[in-house]
Amino acid sequence: MTDRPLRVVLADDQDLVRAGFRVILGTEDGIEVVGEAGDGERAVELVERLRPDVVLMDVQMPRVDGLEATRRILGAPGNTARVVILTTFDREDYLFEALRAGASGFLLKNASPEDLVESVRIVARGDALLSPEVTRRVIAKFHGRDRIGTAPAHRPPELTDREYEVLVELARGASNAEIARALHLGETTVKTHVSRVLNKLDLRDRTHAVVFAYERGIVQPGDGRG
Repeated sequence: MTDRPLRVVLADDQDLVRAGFRVILGTEDGIEVVGEAGDGERAVELVERLRPDVVLMDVQMPRVDGLEATRRILGAPGNTARVVILTTFDREDYLFEALRAGASGFLLKNASPEDLVESVRIVARGDALLSPEVTRRVIAKFHGRDRIGTAPAHRPPELTDREYEVLVELARGASNAEIARALHLGETTVKTHVSRVLNKLDLRDRTHAVVFAYERGIVQPGDGRG
């Protein structure tokens, strides 16, 4: 663990959005906005040069859009930055593809200041900023409810029975505490199982686990909590 501030790059073509986020994050101890980009190409350049911990990435931007910028950033050798997609749900196709590219989650542009700050901290510590409702909505729209609902479940053979149960709960949007209650396990044990699931399936984080489970018919839209 380090005492250095979390380094954040803001990528959005709206000056007012970036300014608002910069003011909010700039008042927080332990968070530093180290760069701003008005387009995706500039965002990629800044991330390569500044090596931030988190990128807040708009979807629709000039020159290079947020989807392609996310692909380039997360596909770069040695990259350690995590990308959070900023969205108003104008383009759900972009959002789904951004998840597949490895983005760590979504943040609504009308989120509260508290949610903005917490999202940066959540993603920086290696967790996913995952709203199950948002993720289901995106996946359902672009894979089709009928197709997902009728797809045969493909169980990953590398997972144990317990790890498969944990994957199902993850894909339903359950927190570690909820998984622990559902499976009658301790939270420490759940954390271990989650780590094993992600490692065995080569998944970046919990958001990727949701995409993985939906694509293989392990869970369906309408499953889950809340």
